[in-house]
Amino acid sequence: MARGTGIAKRTPEYVAAKMLEGKAVIALTPSGEWVGFCYIEAWGHDQFVANSGLIVAPPYRKSGVAKQIKKRIFDLSREKYPDAKIFGLTTGLAVMKINSELGYEPVTYSELTDDEEFWAGCKSCVNYDILMGKERKNCMCTAMLYDPADHYEPEETAAEFTKHSKLYERFMHIKQGRFIKLLRKKDNGGGGKPRSLFNYFF
Repeated sequence: MARGTGIAKRTPEYVAAKMLEGKAVIALTPSGEWVGFCYIEAWGHDQFVANSGLIVAPPYRKSGVAKQIKKRIFDLSREKYPDAKIFGLTTGLAVMKINSELGYEPVTYSELTDDEEFWAGCKSCVNYDILMGKERKNCMCTAMLYDPADHYEPEETAAEFTKHSKLYERFMHIKQGRFIKLLRKKDNGGGGKPRSLFNYFF
């Protein structure tokens, strides 16, 4: 599997345990071919829930499967943890759109769980140094949250996202541009040959 910035590393045993606990969604074709997967993680004494490890087999990408999996794992999270806040960190505009349609809203990192075990999962991300350099207050990912006690209806958040999607995209470009300038300045200031930005963002 090609890894980007959004999936924390987990052992096969950890993922298998999620399946056995009924905290995973597995998408299959009628013939039993694997299509996609996602699982639930609870943090902060079940006060927060994350829908993690979303992956879709290459032949089925851009077919709407990811949206169906996200919807089912969201519903499963609400069933198992009705009072928990559901949150996620993502750099993908498509995932932001799906989250918005489910009722998530963009929030600051301070509104997410402070569970150290959750943040330790970010160590496998190429942007971990940026996260820690910002004292976990900001990074390349956008934080999104669904609060069952205080949220917009999905239609409202989806409409707002559609209206402002171009602003989201522009914001991410500006955000990345600023980090690139900072990294270049840091590399050049230390003497020697600047490192490739490929190592930071891909």
